[in-house]
Amino acid sequence: MADGVRGFHLIKRYPGARRVPGLVLFRWDAPLFFANAELFHQRVLAAVAQSPTPVRRIIVTAEPVTSIDVTSADMLAELEHTLTESGIELRFAEMKDPVKDKLRRFELFERFGAANFYPTIGSAVDAFLKSTRSTGSLELRLCGAVVSGWSA
Repeated sequence: MADGVRGFHLIKRYPGARRVPGLVLFRWDAPLFFANAELFHQRVLAAVAQSPTPVRRIIVTAEPVTSIDVTSADMLAELEHTLTESGIELRFAEMKDPVKDKLRRFELFERFGAANFYPTIGSAVDAFLKSTRSTGSLELRLCGAVVSGWSA
């Protein structure tokens, strides 16, 4: 928890903030297209590798993503496969409807599952916390972002 600052924030800016073990929030501030698809892939895997605890779920906070092309759709399919093989769930929060529509056209929305797209970051984090409670291991950690002023 970062004192006096509510919401989710970069750990680099708030190093003393509270983390949720097993969870990575990953924010991408650009459209996903052929020129940056590989960089996105690399950065997601780097965020997982840099986590101080084993990652169970990564949530892409996708509100800034305004578009996606076929190259990045292929990359997302590959990324989801790689993460799943490592026992990591891929989820999305705050994705714009037109971007979801493109995922439908690329047949990825159904592959990922409608239930894995959350309307807010908070609802995505709540779902993760609820799943950890049901397995009996609630711990608090965020990698790449922090929980501040959040009540679970």
